Amino acid sequence: MEALLKVRDVSKHFGGFTALAQVSVEIRAGERFGLIGPNGSGKTTLINCISGALQNDGGSIVFDGEDVSALPAYQRTRRGIARSFQIPRPFSSMSVLENLVVPLEYVRHRGTLHIADTRAEALEILRIVGLHDKAQTQSNRLTQVELRKLELARAMAARPRLLISDESMAGLSGNEVDEVLAILRTLNESGITIIMIEHIMQAVMRFSQRVVCLDAGRIICEGTPEQIVQNPEVQRAYLGA
Repeated sequence: MEALLKVRDVSKHFGGFTALAQVSVEIRAGERFGLIGPNGSGKTTLINCISGALQNDGGSIVFDGEDVSALPAYQRTRRGIARSFQIPRPFSSMSVLENLVVPLEYVRHRGTLHIADTRAEALEILRIVGLHDKAQTQSNRLTQVELRKLELARAMAARPRLLISDESMAGLSGNEVDEVLAILRTLNESGITIIMIEHIMQAVMRFSQRVVCLDAGRIICEGTPEQIVQNPEVQRAYLGA
């Protein structure tokens, strides 16, 4: 299957520190892709370069055949790259529904839809993530798992072709992790390519078809979940020598 995203020899430096060193990876359309690595391995830097929060210092990022390396984040979002964040930061004074109307109106549709149509679309996204019955609830009253679902919903409001899920399950219980995994699988089955960054190894291994492990800004292993967990370099990176 043709690659939707091509990361080619991407490097990123912060002063004299090398966060990424010529990282290359291709992600196929419709794939469930896992990105793992110990703290400080470069995972967040890589997804920031892909989404446009950071500009890579070397290499290129090609999305659907277009080099987007020089584009700002909002233009990448409009081309179909969206991400959730580790720490949900909804508009706390707004309802759950209003938190989706904002990105739908100003990012996706840019004022081209009637407000009633935008609200109907927002309600459909909330139904997918299981927050339909919380539509009128003020977002600062949500539980932790509900905030995680809202964060995914806000990313989905951009109608992405590639969704980067950045630690969407951090701090959740086992049953809550299962709920989020079910949502991500439903989104993937609808045709959305998903990159999962996650410290809960059991979750990322259950979800992913292919996994890459970063350590010190370099890819040390790429393969199926089974190959990853048996790789000595991966074990060394997480457990030490």
